[in-house]
Amino acid sequence: MFDNLSEKLQRVFKNLRGEGKLTAANMESALREIRIALLEADVNFKVVKQLIENIRAKAMGEEVLAALSPSQQVIKIVNEELIKILGSHESKLRFANDPPSVFLIVGLQGSGKTTSAGKLARWLSRNGHSPMLVSVDVYRPAAREQLRVIAREVNQPIYEGAPEEKTPSELARSARRESANTGRDVLLVDTAGRLHIDDQLMVELQELKEQLHPAEILFVADAMTGQDAVKSADEFHKRLGITGVILTKMDGDARGGAALSIRHVTGQPLKFVGVGEKFDALEPFHPDRAANRILGMGDILSLIDKAAQEIDQKKAVEMQRKLLENDFTLEDFRDQLRQIRKLGPLGSLLDMMPKVGMLKDLKDVKVDEKEIGRVVAIIDSMTPRERDNHMIINGSRRRRIARGSGTSVQDVNQLLKQYSQARKMMKSLSGGFLGKKLGKMKLPPGFPFGDMPR
Repeated sequence: MFDNLSEKLQRVFKNLRGEGKLTAANMESALREIRIALLEADVNFKVVKQLIENIRAKAMGEEVLAALSPSQQVIKIVNEELIKILGSHESKLRFANDPPSVFLIVGLQGSGKTTSAGKLARWLSRNGHSPMLVSVDVYRPAAREQLRVIAREVNQPIYEGAPEEKTPSELARSARRESANTGRDVLLVDTAGRLHIDDQLMVELQELKEQLHPAEILFVADAMTGQDAVKSADEFHKRLGITGVILTKMDGDARGGAALSIRHVTGQPLKFVGVGEKFDALEPFHPDRAANRILGMGDILSLIDKAAQEIDQKKAVEMQRKLLENDFTLEDFRDQLRQIRKLGPLGSLLDMMPKVGMLKDLKDVKVDEKEIGRVVAIIDSMTPRERDNHMIINGSRRRRIARGSGTSVQDVNQLLKQYSQARKMMKSLSGGFLGKKLGKMKLPPGFPFGDMPR
């Protein structure tokens, strides 16, 4: 996400740091490079023009030019202006005073609309709501079947309709009634899509809007289509009045032009981004965190949010105790790997880390997800006694473990060697200054590792 733009902007700032003093001339040169970087990232040209003008107005001030560290001042200004363009603050979902709140999910065919409806249902259920899904696409039976399968996958109810309900309006009205009768507080209406915007589609959506009075009209767009996504969002807003945008496939979009353009062009906020194929790969959009990622500062807050949701707090506290007491077994190691896998692809986790200082080379790290699977398979092939005491694993046991896990003896040897080295390192740390500090540390509430029992 934003990889290409981030790399180019960091190059601009590096060049600025190489200048002894910031002048009008080298600032103009930097602004020219920033403009090119934004345009190459497929950011809307009007957005680029506005952004450059705002940065120039602030960066050319006497205070910045005379600053002891002018390049840092420029980075601060670029960060502030990016946040403004992206929306200043997180835009949360709106709910009706009288439930169920109706969310119309709209967009062109192939944008990921139906999958996003399922992802949003899962997100809502994990954040204190009880959603129901309904598809009102009466033209494509496959679309309704797809939502039915997704509803089953995310374990959320779906209204499938009676045989006599033939129109989108009939299905939607009955689904809202069913939602109210069953105590569901949100109804997600997955509407029909088209390959392009046409009058028939818009008339149908306007009728649904008039009948349902939705709390949200969420436009789903594919981030990979860049400015086409922005144009479609703008057209839908002019004709329907959308209240927010969900951008799918953000994990595959290294440019980020749609994300940077959509709010400025439509005037409506980007509310969620899809960052993977799994149903938990939907994240609320935070403009400040996105700006930090663009500038190579990482997104530690989103990483902590993800960890707080996925990691078992009791297990985390117990793991901290075991690490401090050097009582970390192979079974514990396997459990930690499983916890990490819950957070999503390792590549996306590395993307959230700051690309500065000792972490600046993380962008070049290639993660082999299969390696984790191999390690887990090797440990699974051990007996409970072997996992508890690796010292008893002799040659014949290693051959048996390799056969059982579908790996080689060399793979087993490598794992045991790395595990032994890690234990030695933890022993030296836990007995020294760091161990004493960790033992006294009271970690903040909600942090993945919890509070140590005293």
